[in-house]
Amino acid sequence: MPWIVGVSGASGTPYAAAVLRALLEAGEPVDLVVSRASRLTLLDETGISFRDAHWRDDLREWLARGADGKPDSFPVDVTGVRYWSAGDLAAGPSSGSYPVRGMLIVPASTACVAGVALGLSKDLLQRAASVTLKERRKLVVAVRETPLNGQTLRHLVALDDAGATVVPTSPAFYAGATHIQDLVDFVAGRVLDAAGVEHRLYRRWQGELGGGEATRKT
Repeated sequence: MPWIVGVSGASGTPYAAAVLRALLEAGEPVDLVVSRASRLTLLDETGISFRDAHWRDDLREWLARGADGKPDSFPVDVTGVRYWSAGDLAAGPSSGSYPVRGMLIVPASTACVAGVALGLSKDLLQRAASVTLKERRKLVVAVRETPLNGQTLRHLVALDDAGATVVPTSPAFYAGATHIQDLVDFVAGRVLDAAGVEHRLYRRWQGELGGGEATRKT
């Protein structure tokens, strides 16, 4: 069964790319939903236009790009991806009878968080998230905003109460990051940890001080 990956309009498209690459590397099939707002963010952050009619080529170009913007930084095979248009409310993920393992929203904008918390289902991304919650499947929400106001905090608490896992896109530095990609991969790895997907995106804490510094020197 696939994982649904929803990409909303918040800044942070490298996080989504890292999660998608890791899922595919782990042999996990993916159902991808890219919101209309996220296409603007993707264009702004990478220069890539994501088009329904050419989604395979556009996705391949996006996932091959590093967090530093360099093209062809990663080998990519997108044969494990099934793409659904955000406006297609008759798509498979809109129904609870459509079998999936769960859903990851990376990144999640405050508008997306509010829509899912309130059950608005204004597009396929929000509808799929609502279905994930009602079917008691795993929902991981990687919220990307700062600072957070009281309204958004209340929405995040509502999602937690409904069974979702909220993962702030907050990188840590104990893993010995030496590159922007390392910081992105840490967040992507924590998203996958919350989903229970194995990966090798960052050095885990081993209970020994100085491990990050030692990693930087090797």
